[in-house]
Amino acid sequence: MEVRERPDAGSLTGAAQVLGVTPGDIVKTLVVKRHDGDFLFALIPGDRAISWPKLRAVVGVNRLRMPEPDLALEATGYARGTITPIGSSHDWPVYADADIVGRRIAMGAGARGYSLFVDADELIAAYGATVADISQPLPEPPAGP
Repeated sequence: MEVRERPDAGSLTGAAQVLGVTPGDIVKTLVVKRHDGDFLFALIPGDRAISWPKLRAVVGVNRLRMPEPDLALEATGYARGTITPIGSSHDWPVYADADIVGRRIAMGAGARGYSLFVDADELIAAYGATVADISQPLPEPPAGP
């Protein structure tokens, strides 16, 4: 595990360039609220989006949603954009997208201006994460005028 200071890049592509990785090597840690009030972490490659139908099927629930920023902070101890399961104030279940398996990934480090580099397989093992296809391609940007 390595923590690296980095400037604000302003975009996924910019962050990948600053860190010397591909956009898919940057993993977003999303805190997701379950219908029963509990939460979970979803680890999604930066070049993909969460697939709500796939995640609901894997978790076995009908309703999931992104919590408001203050609720995400309360649930994890981290502000959005810095969330990581490592050191979270609660030990929520972790669901990792299958695309991160076998990779060295960069992710939030709990504070703005820092990235954490970890071996995805070690992170998955340490948290007993459920690995599944829970992402989809990012939507295409709208065509210009």
